[in-house]
Amino acid sequence: MNDSVLFTETRLGPFTLKNRIVLPPLTRSRSSQPGNIANDLMATYYRQRAGAGFMVTEGTQIEPRGQGYAWTPGIHSAEQIAGWRTVTQAVHHQGGIIFAQLWHVGRVSHTSLQPDGAAPVAPSAIPAQQVSVFIETGPGAGALAPPSVPRALTTAEVKELVQLYAQAARNALEAGFDGVEIHCANGYLVNQFISAHSNQRDDDYGGSLQNRLRFLREVVQAVADVVGKDRVGVRFAPLFATTDEARVYLGLVEEDPHTTYVEAVKILDQIGIAYLSIAEADWDNAPELPEDFRSEVRQNFSGRIICAGRYTAERGARLLNAGLADLVAFGRPFIANPDLVERIANNWPLTPADPATMYGGTDKGYSDYPVYHEPACQK
Repeated sequence: MNDSVLFTETRLGPFTLKNRIVLPPLTRSRSSQPGNIANDLMATYYRQRAGAGFMVTEGTQIEPRGQGYAWTPGIHSAEQIAGWRTVTQAVHHQGGIIFAQLWHVGRVSHTSLQPDGAAPVAPSAIPAQQVSVFIETGPGAGALAPPSVPRALTTAEVKELVQLYAQAARNALEAGFDGVEIHCANGYLVNQFISAHSNQRDDDYGGSLQNRLRFLREVVQAVADVVGKDRVGVRFAPLFATTDEARVYLGLVEEDPHTTYVEAVKILDQIGIAYLSIAEADWDNAPELPEDFRSEVRQNFSGRIICAGRYTAERGARLLNAGLADLVAFGRPFIANPDLVERIANNWPLTPADPATMYGGTDKGYSDYPVYHEPACQK
């Protein structure tokens, strides 16, 4: 068996994790329609991967306006809460620990996905560029379209959204989740408030960096007040790039990610949340996080740090041994390898994921990936 640091126990909030391998949020678009309801197929999928020391669900929208892709689940209706309870029970039966990721896409949506065909909501009426969304609402592969032009939220509506996050956290507890992660990354709503590119407001939520971080602070505090700060995580995706074109990430530009996210991390540490998840760019030739940024994040955050990106077991272990992270998340490898923990432990080969079955559909390419069986010994 592998004696890597990945297989040592660690604490995360009130929980003792059996290993440091994380199933991160992975949108798979398998919820039941109508209603975007978590279902038995999803319960099977998560149960199969409960060997992870820690699990976070795919993004689950906190309200109907928070949806940006077809067939993604929500956590704002009674039926959705009941559906997620099936998932949490399946995971807990396997001894797993699972948080719900609370998600609002903001402007990264389309009128066909919005209530009554209305415009998506955002900090400012600036459309997202260089990104597409799935707008097909029935079974199938989905149709891609550019996001619709959003409308700017009023100050009163921003404050109402803070309370919608808090209500979604209550719903997550009712559904049996062990805690929640707030999606503040990848160009979605909280991230849109943080970025000066997408946030051109002139009220208390726009202008200076501290004002642009106000929505983050209020959302995290409101959620922590509901579930307890030691059961809350936040996900960021700081993008360090050298050209203007590369800095556009899901329609959002980060002008100074180092300063922006160090200040954001300080806010999270003041609130005292359990963990910070940093999603690193994972495409070919993507920029890596600078070492000075990693070090400064560690210096300013006393909770657990999860790293996610193009990690192998060896590269993740090196980061843990260097003290720059506490857990490592494996996204694509977990899609095609439900027994990923055992495969890493035994140095077994990994099955590649099928891109054609990534989003939407049936159990094919979702819950039908096999576990590994060692070849029979030849006599």
